[in-house]
Amino acid sequence: MVLTIDVGNSNTTIGLFRQDGTLVFCSVLPTYKSATQDQWAIQLLDVFRLHGASVADTSGIMISSVVPPVTAAICGAAEFVAGKKPMVMGPGVKTGLNIKSDLHAQLGSDIVAFSVAAIARYPSPLIVIDMGTAITMSLLQGNSYEGCIIMPGVRVAVEALSQAAAELPHISIEAPESLLGHNTVNAMRSGVVYGNASMIDGMIDRIEADSGMSIASIIATGTAVPDILKHCRHSIVYNADLLLDGLFLIYQKNQALRHRRM
Repeated sequence: MVLTIDVGNSNTTIGLFRQDGTLVFCSVLPTYKSATQDQWAIQLLDVFRLHGASVADTSGIMISSVVPPVTAAICGAAEFVAGKKPMVMGPGVKTGLNIKSDLHAQLGSDIVAFSVAAIARYPSPLIVIDMGTAITMSLLQGNSYEGCIIMPGVRVAVEALSQAAAELPHISIEAPESLLGHNTVNAMRSGVVYGNASMIDGMIDRIEADSGMSIASIIATGTAVPDILKHCRHSIVYNADLLLDGLFLIYQKNQALRHRRM
């Protein structure tokens, strides 16, 4: 089986795949930037136990990390518990993605991973929306990454608003009963839910107009998606496992290339 790990700014997602691409389990943990290798090893072992899986069945490991302080610790932990040296997204890893970027290294490995999965799974041209700590919207055509837009994440924006304005409370992200709120909490919820839905709809329209492309697929992923998606006017497919799927595909591609060279 192939162990895939995505280290994000807020959460670390762990997935185990069978060789045929079937996802055995997916687990989400907080990203603790100060956690040691031993602490990550304990958490990895606990995840396997939680899902009744055997770490001994791991034949390979693929890791994506956008949090440099965590990368070394989690790579060491994964190698320690599984006995396999991880493959880490970065230079030397073949993705098959043609990245149209001024500086390729600036494109997050998470974006590369879910782009590879999206291209493999959905009709092109397509837009991928990732809603986590930040909201990214990426345009893909064929095997080309055309570019992206980065905006503040839903939870980041809500927390910043509450912290900056003394009389605005911390709120949960859920739609109010009506668009116009009749109290502070509902007014904020309306702004967060309908405001972000309108922003996504508007940016999709702008991407289509600017690129001159007729978008065939709009895919969304990320933890903050479901509460917003259902209020968008565009038809958007939600795929919670898109990033892990991409890591698995990239691992398989690189393993196949290695075997050809042998």
